[in-house]
Amino acid sequence: MRNTAKITSAVLAVGALAFGLSACGGSDSGKSDADATLTVAATPTPQGEILSYVKDHLAQKAGLKLEVREFTDYVTPNTAVQQGQVDANYFQHKPYLDDFNKKNGTDIVPVPGGTVHLEPLGVYSKSVKKLTDLKKGATVALPNDTTNEARALKLLEANGLLKLKASVGYEATPKDVTDNPKGLKFKELEAAILPRSLGDVDAAVINGNYALEAKLSPAKDALAAESAKGNPYANFLAVKKGNENDPRVEKLAKLLTSPEVKKFIEDKYNGAVVPAF
Repeated sequence: MRNTAKITSAVLAVGALAFGLSACGGSDSGKSDADATLTVAATPTPQGEILSYVKDHLAQKAGLKLEVREFTDYVTPNTAVQQGQVDANYFQHKPYLDDFNKKNGTDIVPVPGGTVHLEPLGVYSKSVKKLTDLKKGATVALPNDTTNEARALKLLEANGLLKLKASVGYEATPKDVTDNPKGLKFKELEAAILPRSLGDVDAAVINGNYALEAKLSPAKDALAAESAKGNPYANFLAVKKGNENDPRVEKLAKLLTSPEVKKFIEDKYNGAVVPAF
């Protein structure tokens, strides 16, 4: 099943979650005064950790009250922003956001001020030490959301395992593979469960945050990983359109691209996550 159906069903499910968040009191969404708490949705690693660093070490001095809510999927943080259950989110790159807005009719936008970090996408395996050791007919698991699946296929292409249609861009699927010399088979899975699939497939292309949560390092454990140079997949702070100039949001955007956060990312992740500013 392709990503559209999965996102649609997930959004329906998230409606109930959003109601639950509202019933529990929600955030201070809708308030624009600088004294209101800014509530940000994030995936736990590294976004939640980076936000927690800002909250614990930088926010008070900057006069910002910050609450971090962690989610383990790529749908809920956007739905929560769109429905006003949180003020902002920090978990995604521009190709994913563009695809999400297009498919779901949402109007979420990046906050001006630049990107924060990049999590290199990597290929991991428990059965081979090198990509060239993959056998004929090997099964490779891919993230099933549109942009990250294309990103995964492009990584495999960059490492000589396949070729894609020249004009396919960032919506590539296995159907766009034009040359597959090893006859690789592709298993499309939700990004969050890819690390757990390693025992069932020959290799898996895993997003950096989920790799980190599974104690996998793109710098040390990946058979191949993306280059940070010219990469369009850096993560940023995002809000519902019209809230970009909220003074609390502007304050957080500035903190997320501060020298202190850059040093925190470099020291904590040792190349598994890299600053993008």
